[in-house]
Amino acid sequence: MYKQQQLIDLLSGRRILIAGYGREGRSSRSLLQRFVPSAEVTIASNDEEIFACLEKAERDNTPFDFILKSPGIPSMKFEGRCNLDTITSQTDIFLQLFGSQTIAVTGTKGKSTTTTLIWHILNNAFGHRRHVLLAGNMGIPLFDILPDIDSDTLIVAEFSCHQLENIHVGPHIGIILNLYQEHLDHYHNYLDYQMAKMQMMLCQQKNDHCFYCTDSQELDNLANKLRPNVVSTLHPYSLSDAKNSIVARMETSLRGDHNLSNIYAVWQATSLVGITKDIFAQGLATFKGLPHRLECVGNVAGVTFYNDSISTIPEATIAAVEAIGNVNTLILGGFDRGIDYSPLGSYLANPDKAGAKIRNIVYVGKAGRRMFSEWSNNPVLSVKNSLIEDDYNIIVPWCLHNTQQGTVCLLSPAAASYDAFTNFEHRGNTYKQLIHSLS
Repeated sequence: MYKQQQLIDLLSGRRILIAGYGREGRSSRSLLQRFVPSAEVTIASNDEEIFACLEKAERDNTPFDFILKSPGIPSMKFEGRCNLDTITSQTDIFLQLFGSQTIAVTGTKGKSTTTTLIWHILNNAFGHRRHVLLAGNMGIPLFDILPDIDSDTLIVAEFSCHQLENIHVGPHIGIILNLYQEHLDHYHNYLDYQMAKMQMMLCQQKNDHCFYCTDSQELDNLANKLRPNVVSTLHPYSLSDAKNSIVARMETSLRGDHNLSNIYAVWQATSLVGITKDIFAQGLATFKGLPHRLECVGNVAGVTFYNDSISTIPEATIAAVEAIGNVNTLILGGFDRGIDYSPLGSYLANPDKAGAKIRNIVYVGKAGRRMFSEWSNNPVLSVKNSLIEDDYNIIVPWCLHNTQQGTVCLLSPAAASYDAFTNFEHRGNTYKQLIHSLS
Protein backbone atom coordinates (compact mmCIF):
# COMPACT_ATOMS: atom_id res chain seq x y z
CA MET A 1 0.00 0.00 0.00
CA TYR A 2 1.26 3.47 -0.93
CA LYS A 3 2.30 5.41 2.22
CA GLN A 4 1.83 2.31 4.34
CA GLN A 5 4.84 3.18 6.46
CA GLN A 6 3.42 6.62 7.28
CA LEU A 7 0.22 4.97 8.43
CA ILE A 8 2.18 2.51 10.56
CA ASP A 9 4.29 5.30 12.06
CA LEU A 10 1.13 7.20 12.99
CA LEU A 11 -0.83 4.36 14.58
CA SER A 12 1.57 1.55 15.49
CA GLY A 13 1.52 0.58 19.17
CA ARG A 14 -1.22 3.10 19.96
CA ARG A 15 -4.28 2.52 22.12
CA ILE A 16 -7.19 3.22 19.80
CA LEU A 17 -10.90 3.36 20.56
CA ILE A 18 -13.14 2.85 17.52
CA ALA A 19 -16.22 4.85 18.55
CA GLY A 20 -19.14 3.67 16.45
CA TYR A 21 -19.23 0.37 14.65
CA GLY A 22 -21.28 0.93 11.53
CA ARG A 23 -19.89 0.83 8.01
CA GLU A 24 -17.00 3.18 8.77
CA GLY A 25 -16.16 1.58 12.13
CA ARG A 26 -15.91 -1.86 10.54
CA SER A 27 -13.77 -0.38 7.78
CA SER A 28 -11.40 1.10 10.38
CA ARG A 29 -11.04 -2.19 12.23
CA SER A 30 -10.37 -4.09 8.99
CA LEU A 31 -7.62 -1.70 7.92
CA LEU A 32 -5.95 -1.67 11.34
CA GLN A 33 -5.96 -5.47 11.51
CA ARG A 34 -4.40 -5.68 8.06
CA PHE A 35 -1.77 -2.95 8.16
CA VAL A 36 -1.25 -1.93 11.82
CA PRO A 37 -1.69 -5.15 13.85
CA SER A 38 0.41 -3.76 16.70
CA ALA A 39 -2.24 -1.15 17.53
CA GLU A 40 -4.30 -1.96 20.62
CA VAL A 41 -7.87 -1.60 19.38
CA THR A 42 -11.05 -1.37 21.45
CA ILE A 43 -14.47 -1.30 19.81
CA ALA A 44 -17.53 0.51 21.16
CA SER A 45 -20.62 0.36 19.00
CA ASN A 46 -22.97 2.75 20.82
CA ASP A 47 -23.07 5.56 23.36
CA GLU A 48 -23.32 3.27 26.35
CA GLU A 49 -20.29 1.22 25.31
CA ILE A 50 -18.30 4.33 24.39
CA PHE A 51 -18.93 5.98 27.76
CA ALA A 52 -18.07 2.75 29.60
CA CYS A 53 -14.76 2.48 27.74
CA LEU A 54 -13.86 6.10 28.48
CA GLU A 55 -14.74 5.72 32.17
CA LYS A 56 -12.65 2.58 32.44
CA ALA A 57 -9.69 4.25 30.73
CA GLU A 58 -9.87 7.14 33.17
CA ARG A 59 -10.28 4.86 36.16
CA ASP A 60 -7.31 2.68 35.15
CA ASN A 61 -5.23 5.69 34.08
CA THR A 62 -4.83 4.15 30.60
CA PRO A 63 -6.15 6.86 28.30
CA PHE A 64 -6.63 6.21 24.62
CA ASP A 65 -4.07 7.73 22.26
CA PHE A 66 -6.71 8.09 19.55
CA ILE A 67 -10.49 7.98 19.52
CA LEU A 68 -11.40 7.05 15.97
CA LYS A 69 -14.88 8.58 15.86
CA SER A 70 -17.51 7.60 13.32
CA PRO A 71 -19.38 10.52 11.68
CA GLY A 72 -22.76 9.65 13.19
CA ILE A 73 -21.62 10.26 16.78
CA PRO A 74 -21.74 13.94 17.83
CA SER A 75 -18.42 15.23 19.14
CA MET A 76 -20.20 17.09 21.92
CA LYS A 77 -20.98 13.74 23.55
CA PHE A 78 -17.28 13.39 24.40
CA GLU A 79 -17.08 16.71 26.23
CA GLY A 80 -16.02 16.21 29.84
CA ARG A 81 -15.33 12.52 29.25
CA CYS A 82 -11.89 12.57 27.59
CA ASN A 83 -9.16 14.74 26.15
CA LEU A 84 -10.88 16.14 23.04
CA ASP A 85 -7.51 16.44 21.28
CA THR A 86 -7.40 12.65 21.04
CA ILE A 87 -10.51 12.56 18.84
CA THR A 88 -9.68 11.79 15.22
CA SER A 89 -11.46 10.15 12.31
CA GLN A 90 -10.92 8.32 9.05
CA THR A 91 -11.14 11.68 7.28
CA ASP A 92 -8.51 13.27 9.52
CA ILE A 93 -6.02 10.41 9.05
CA PHE A 94 -6.81 10.08 5.35
CA LEU A 95 -6.18 13.78 4.64
CA GLN A 96 -2.94 13.74 6.62
CA LEU A 97 -1.73 11.05 4.21
CA PHE A 98 -3.47 11.94 0.95
CA GLY A 99 -4.79 15.50 1.24
CA SER A 100 -2.47 16.67 -1.54
CA GLN A 101 -4.17 14.22 -3.95
CA THR A 102 -7.74 14.97 -2.92
CA ILE A 103 -10.51 17.05 -4.48
CA ALA A 104 -13.31 17.37 -1.92
CA VAL A 105 -16.83 18.78 -1.77
CA THR A 106 -18.89 19.88 1.20
CA GLY A 107 -21.98 22.00 1.78
CA THR A 108 -25.42 21.54 3.22
CA LYS A 109 -26.97 20.39 -0.05
CA GLY A 110 -25.72 19.21 -3.44
CA LYS A 111 -22.62 17.38 -2.19
CA SER A 112 -23.25 13.93 -3.61
CA THR A 113 -24.25 15.05 -7.10
CA THR A 114 -21.36 17.51 -7.32
CA THR A 115 -18.81 15.00 -6.04
CA THR A 116 -19.99 12.27 -8.39
CA LEU A 117 -19.98 14.70 -11.31
CA ILE A 118 -16.33 15.55 -10.62
CA TRP A 119 -15.44 11.86 -10.48
CA HIS A 120 -17.39 11.15 -13.69
CA ILE A 121 -15.66 13.94 -15.62
CA LEU A 122 -12.17 13.05 -14.38
CA ASN A 123 -12.69 9.33 -14.92
CA ASN A 124 -13.91 9.95 -18.49
CA ALA A 125 -11.04 12.34 -19.16
CA PHE A 126 -8.17 10.25 -17.85
CA GLY A 127 -9.46 6.75 -18.61
CA HIS A 128 -6.71 4.23 -17.91
CA ARG A 129 -4.00 6.90 -17.90
CA ARG A 130 -4.66 8.03 -14.34
CA HIS A 131 -6.47 6.35 -11.46
CA VAL A 132 -9.44 8.34 -10.13
CA LEU A 133 -11.17 7.08 -6.97
CA LEU A 134 -14.49 8.09 -5.43
CA ALA A 135 -15.11 7.89 -1.67
CA GLY A 136 -16.48 9.60 1.41
CA ASN A 137 -19.90 10.53 2.68
CA MET A 138 -21.88 8.86 -0.12
CA GLY A 139 -21.18 5.47 1.43
CA ILE A 140 -17.61 4.51 0.51
CA PRO A 141 -15.36 4.64 3.62
CA LEU A 142 -12.06 6.36 2.93
CA PHE A 143 -10.04 3.54 4.47
CA ASP A 144 -11.59 1.11 1.97
CA ILE A 145 -9.77 2.75 -0.94
CA LEU A 146 -6.31 3.03 0.68
CA PRO A 147 -4.94 -0.16 -0.92
CA ASP A 148 -5.90 1.19 -4.37
CA ILE A 149 -4.04 4.52 -4.09
CA ASP A 150 -0.67 5.17 -5.72
CA SER A 151 1.41 8.32 -6.11
CA ASP A 152 -0.51 9.47 -9.22
CA THR A 153 -4.04 8.71 -7.98
CA LEU A 154 -6.66 11.45 -7.75
CA ILE A 155 -9.22 11.05 -4.98
CA VAL A 156 -12.64 12.70 -5.23
CA ALA A 157 -14.41 12.81 -1.86
CA GLU A 158 -17.66 14.05 -0.38
CA PHE A 159 -17.27 15.29 3.20
CA SER A 160 -20.01 15.97 5.72
CA CYS A 161 -19.72 18.38 8.63
CA HIS A 162 -19.15 15.39 10.92
CA GLN A 163 -16.19 14.24 8.84
CA LEU A 164 -14.58 17.68 8.65
CA GLU A 165 -14.93 18.85 12.25
CA ASN A 166 -11.77 17.13 13.56
CA ILE A 167 -9.40 17.43 10.58
CA HIS A 168 -5.90 18.92 10.74
CA VAL A 169 -5.11 18.94 7.00
CA GLY A 170 -7.43 20.06 4.22
CA PRO A 171 -7.85 18.74 0.68
CA HIS A 172 -5.73 20.16 -2.14
CA ILE A 173 -8.86 21.40 -3.91
CA GLY A 174 -12.01 22.05 -1.91
CA ILE A 175 -15.50 23.23 -2.84
CA ILE A 176 -18.01 24.59 -0.30
CA LEU A 177 -21.38 24.78 -2.05
CA ASN A 178 -23.61 26.43 0.56
CA LEU A 179 -24.46 26.72 4.25
CA TYR A 180 -28.00 26.35 5.62
CA GLN A 181 -29.53 25.15 8.90
CA GLU A 182 -28.96 21.39 9.18
CA HIS A 183 -27.86 18.79 11.77
CA LEU A 184 -28.70 21.16 14.61
CA ASP A 185 -29.25 18.14 16.84
CA HIS A 186 -25.52 17.32 16.57
CA TYR A 187 -24.18 20.75 17.56
CA HIS A 188 -24.55 23.24 20.38
CA ASN A 189 -25.59 25.91 17.89
CA TYR A 190 -25.73 26.78 14.20
CA LEU A 191 -22.29 28.45 14.27
CA ASP A 192 -20.65 25.23 15.47
CA TYR A 193 -22.18 23.44 12.47
CA GLN A 194 -20.96 26.17 10.12
CA MET A 195 -17.44 26.09 11.56
CA ALA A 196 -17.28 22.32 11.07
CA LYS A 197 -17.82 22.91 7.35
CA MET A 198 -15.32 25.77 7.25
CA GLN A 199 -12.49 23.48 8.35
CA MET A 200 -12.35 22.66 4.64
CA MET A 201 -10.57 25.95 3.96
CA LEU A 202 -9.10 26.65 7.40
CA CYS A 203 -6.98 23.48 7.33
CA GLN A 204 -5.66 23.86 3.80
CA GLN A 205 -2.01 24.53 2.95
CA LYS A 206 -0.48 27.43 1.02
CA ASN A 207 -0.66 25.77 -2.42
CA ASP A 208 -4.23 24.54 -2.00
CA HIS A 209 -7.42 26.00 -3.47
CA CYS A 210 -10.93 26.48 -2.08
CA PHE A 211 -14.00 27.46 -4.10
CA TYR A 212 -17.07 28.78 -2.29
CA CYS A 213 -20.42 30.16 -3.44
CA THR A 214 -21.15 33.77 -2.50
CA ASP A 215 -24.88 33.35 -3.20
CA SER A 216 -25.05 31.55 0.13
CA GLN A 217 -24.94 34.75 2.18
CA GLU A 218 -23.97 33.14 5.46
CA LEU A 219 -21.17 31.24 3.72
CA ASP A 220 -19.90 34.40 2.05
CA ASN A 221 -19.98 36.36 5.32
CA LEU A 222 -18.18 33.62 7.22
CA ALA A 223 -15.54 33.17 4.51
CA ASN A 224 -14.80 36.89 4.56
CA LYS A 225 -14.57 36.86 8.36
CA LEU A 226 -12.20 33.87 8.36
CA ARG A 227 -10.09 35.03 5.41
CA PRO A 228 -7.19 36.32 7.59
CA ASN A 229 -6.81 32.77 8.97
CA VAL A 230 -6.80 31.08 5.55
CA VAL A 231 -3.49 30.44 3.75
CA SER A 232 -4.86 28.70 0.65
CA THR A 233 -6.10 30.48 -2.47
CA LEU A 234 -9.80 31.30 -2.21
CA HIS A 235 -12.03 31.34 -5.31
CA PRO A 236 -15.45 32.93 -4.66
CA TYR A 237 -18.05 32.33 -7.36
CA SER A 238 -21.75 33.01 -7.91
CA LEU A 239 -24.73 31.92 -10.00
CA SER A 240 -24.23 35.08 -12.04
CA ASP A 241 -20.73 33.86 -12.91
CA ALA A 242 -22.19 30.53 -13.98
CA LYS A 243 -24.90 32.09 -16.16
CA ASN A 244 -22.30 34.21 -17.93
CA SER A 245 -19.88 31.32 -18.49
CA ILE A 246 -19.52 28.63 -21.13
CA VAL A 247 -21.11 26.00 -18.84
CA ALA A 248 -24.49 27.73 -19.20
CA ARG A 249 -24.50 26.66 -22.87
CA MET A 250 -23.43 23.06 -22.27
CA GLU A 251 -25.76 20.08 -22.51
CA THR A 252 -26.77 18.58 -19.15
CA SER A 253 -29.58 16.58 -17.57
CA LEU A 254 -29.17 18.50 -14.28
CA ARG A 255 -32.00 21.00 -13.84
CA GLY A 256 -32.20 24.25 -11.94
CA ASP A 257 -30.05 27.23 -11.06
CA HIS A 258 -28.57 25.44 -8.05
CA ASN A 259 -27.21 22.72 -10.32
CA LEU A 260 -25.86 25.28 -12.80
CA SER A 261 -23.99 26.98 -9.95
CA ASN A 262 -22.55 23.65 -8.81
CA ILE A 263 -21.57 22.72 -12.38
CA TYR A 264 -19.67 25.98 -12.65
CA ALA A 265 -17.75 25.18 -9.46
CA VAL A 266 -16.87 21.76 -10.88
CA TRP A 267 -15.69 23.36 -14.13
CA GLN A 268 -13.45 25.78 -12.25
CA ALA A 269 -12.05 23.09 -9.93
CA THR A 270 -11.38 20.46 -12.62
CA SER A 271 -9.61 23.01 -14.80
CA LEU A 272 -6.90 23.06 -12.12
CA VAL A 273 -6.08 19.43 -12.94
CA GLY A 274 -6.02 19.95 -16.70
CA ILE A 275 -9.61 19.37 -17.84
CA THR A 276 -10.32 21.33 -21.03
CA LYS A 277 -13.63 22.84 -22.13
CA ASP A 278 -14.38 20.11 -24.68
CA ILE A 279 -13.53 17.25 -22.31
CA PHE A 280 -15.65 18.85 -19.59
CA ALA A 281 -18.62 19.28 -21.91
CA GLN A 282 -18.42 15.63 -22.98
CA GLY A 283 -18.41 14.43 -19.39
CA LEU A 284 -21.23 16.76 -18.34
CA ALA A 285 -23.45 15.62 -21.21
CA THR A 286 -23.16 11.96 -20.24
CA PHE A 287 -23.76 12.45 -16.50
CA LYS A 288 -27.25 11.28 -15.54
CA GLY A 289 -27.53 12.48 -11.96
CA LEU A 290 -28.26 10.46 -8.81
CA PRO A 291 -31.42 8.84 -7.44
CA HIS A 292 -33.65 10.83 -5.05
CA ARG A 293 -32.38 14.16 -6.44
CA LEU A 294 -34.98 15.71 -8.76
CA GLU A 295 -35.49 12.18 -10.06
CA CYS A 296 -38.31 11.76 -12.57
CA VAL A 297 -40.13 8.61 -11.45
CA GLY A 298 -42.62 8.47 -14.33
CA ASN A 299 -46.00 9.56 -15.60
CA VAL A 300 -49.27 8.04 -14.36
CA ALA A 301 -52.59 9.12 -15.91
CA GLY A 302 -51.08 12.40 -17.08
CA VAL A 303 -49.38 13.24 -13.76
CA THR A 304 -45.57 13.33 -13.66
CA PHE A 305 -44.09 12.23 -10.35
CA TYR A 306 -40.71 13.52 -9.11
CA ASN A 307 -38.68 12.13 -6.22
CA ASP A 308 -36.49 14.66 -4.39
CA SER A 309 -36.33 12.82 -1.06
CA ILE A 310 -32.78 14.14 -0.48
CA SER A 311 -34.27 17.59 0.20
CA THR A 312 -34.29 17.83 3.99
CA ILE A 313 -34.16 21.63 4.38
CA PRO A 314 -36.46 24.42 3.10
CA GLU A 315 -33.85 25.89 0.74
CA ALA A 316 -33.52 22.56 -1.09
CA THR A 317 -37.29 22.30 -1.52
CA ILE A 318 -37.50 25.84 -2.88
CA ALA A 319 -34.71 25.04 -5.37
CA ALA A 320 -36.53 21.86 -6.45
CA VAL A 321 -39.85 23.66 -7.07
CA GLU A 322 -38.07 26.39 -9.02
CA ALA A 323 -36.12 23.86 -11.09
CA ILE A 324 -39.21 21.87 -12.11
CA GLY A 325 -41.53 24.85 -12.42
CA ASN A 326 -44.84 23.03 -12.98
CA VAL A 327 -45.54 21.60 -9.53
CA ASN A 328 -49.23 21.18 -8.69
CA THR A 329 -48.82 18.93 -5.63
CA LEU A 330 -46.05 19.08 -3.02
CA ILE A 331 -45.32 16.51 -0.30
CA LEU A 332 -43.69 18.10 2.77
CA GLY A 333 -42.58 17.02 6.22
CA GLY A 334 -41.10 14.19 8.22
CA PHE A 335 -38.87 14.27 11.29
CA ASP A 336 -38.91 17.66 13.04
CA ARG A 337 -35.45 19.03 13.92
CA GLY A 338 -36.66 22.52 14.77
CA ILE A 339 -35.71 24.11 11.44
CA ASP A 340 -37.23 27.52 10.62
CA TYR A 341 -39.89 26.92 7.95
CA SER A 342 -41.04 30.53 7.59
CA PRO A 343 -38.89 31.12 4.43
CA LEU A 344 -40.57 28.14 2.75
CA GLY A 345 -44.00 29.40 3.74
CA SER A 346 -43.21 32.85 2.37
CA TYR A 347 -41.97 31.33 -0.86
CA LEU A 348 -45.09 29.19 -1.36
CA ALA A 349 -47.30 32.24 -0.79
CA ASN A 350 -45.36 34.53 -3.13
CA PRO A 351 -47.37 35.11 -6.34
CA ASP A 352 -44.19 35.88 -8.28
CA LYS A 353 -42.65 32.45 -7.58
CA ALA A 354 -43.29 29.01 -9.05
CA GLY A 355 -44.42 27.81 -5.62
CA ALA A 356 -47.57 29.92 -5.86
CA LYS A 357 -48.87 27.56 -8.58
CA ILE A 358 -49.00 24.65 -6.11
CA ARG A 359 -52.59 23.75 -5.36
CA ASN A 360 -52.20 20.66 -3.16
CA ILE A 361 -49.90 20.17 -0.16
CA VAL A 362 -49.42 16.97 1.85
CA TYR A 363 -48.13 17.47 5.40
CA VAL A 364 -46.24 14.47 6.83
CA GLY A 365 -44.93 13.77 10.33
CA LYS A 366 -44.31 16.25 13.13
CA ALA A 367 -42.45 18.62 10.79
CA GLY A 368 -45.41 18.65 8.41
CA ARG A 369 -47.87 19.27 11.22
CA ARG A 370 -45.77 22.17 12.48
CA MET A 371 -45.71 23.68 8.98
CA PHE A 372 -49.49 23.31 8.71
CA SER A 373 -49.98 24.92 12.11
CA GLU A 374 -47.55 27.81 11.50
CA TRP A 375 -49.05 28.55 8.08
CA SER A 376 -52.70 28.22 9.11
CA ASN A 377 -53.14 31.99 9.33
CA ASN A 378 -51.56 32.65 5.95
CA PRO A 379 -54.42 33.66 3.62
CA VAL A 380 -52.74 32.03 0.60
CA LEU A 381 -51.55 28.76 2.14
CA SER A 382 -54.62 28.14 4.31
CA VAL A 383 -56.93 27.82 1.30
CA LYS A 384 -54.80 25.25 -0.54
CA ASN A 385 -56.08 21.68 -0.75
CA SER A 386 -54.32 19.94 2.15
CA LEU A 387 -53.82 16.43 3.48
CA ILE A 388 -52.28 15.67 6.89
CA GLU A 389 -51.12 12.08 6.68
CA ASP A 390 -48.13 9.88 7.53
CA ASP A 391 -48.92 6.77 5.48
CA TYR A 392 -47.50 6.92 1.96
CA ASN A 393 -49.95 4.15 0.96
CA ILE A 394 -52.62 6.81 1.40
CA ILE A 395 -50.55 9.80 0.30
CA VAL A 396 -49.57 8.62 -3.19
CA PRO A 397 -53.11 7.70 -4.39
CA TRP A 398 -54.42 10.98 -2.93
CA CYS A 399 -51.78 12.86 -4.93
CA LEU A 400 -52.71 11.05 -8.15
CA HIS A 401 -56.40 11.85 -7.62
CA ASN A 402 -55.86 15.53 -6.81
CA THR A 403 -52.99 16.52 -9.12
CA GLN A 404 -54.06 18.17 -12.36
CA GLN A 405 -53.15 16.29 -15.53
CA GLY A 406 -50.14 17.74 -17.31
CA THR A 407 -48.55 18.90 -14.06
CA VAL A 408 -46.16 17.51 -11.44
CA CYS A 409 -46.44 15.85 -8.05
CA LEU A 410 -43.19 16.45 -6.15
CA LEU A 411 -41.83 14.75 -3.06
CA SER A 412 -39.42 17.34 -1.65
CA PRO A 413 -40.02 17.15 2.11
CA ALA A 414 -37.79 19.88 3.61
CA ALA A 415 -37.40 17.48 6.55
CA ALA A 416 -35.41 14.45 7.56
CA SER A 417 -36.88 10.97 7.14
CA TYR A 418 -35.87 9.02 10.20
CA ASP A 419 -39.13 9.33 12.11
CA ALA A 420 -40.63 6.71 9.78
CA PHE A 421 -37.82 5.57 7.47
CA THR A 422 -34.24 4.35 7.77
CA ASN A 423 -32.97 7.25 5.62
CA PHE A 424 -33.95 9.45 2.70
CA GLU A 425 -33.26 6.60 0.26
CA HIS A 426 -35.77 4.39 2.07
CA ARG A 427 -38.36 7.17 1.89
CA GLY A 428 -37.68 7.81 -1.78
CA ASN A 429 -37.77 4.14 -2.72
CA THR A 430 -41.06 3.65 -0.88
CA TYR A 431 -42.54 6.60 -2.79
CA LYS A 432 -41.26 5.23 -6.12
CA GLN A 433 -42.56 1.72 -5.49
CA LEU A 434 -46.04 3.04 -4.71
CA ILE A 435 -46.05 5.14 -7.88
CA HIS A 436 -45.01 2.16 -10.00
CA SER A 437 -47.80 0.12 -8.40
CA LEU A 438 -50.30 2.67 -9.74
CA SER A 439 -49.07 2.36 -13.32
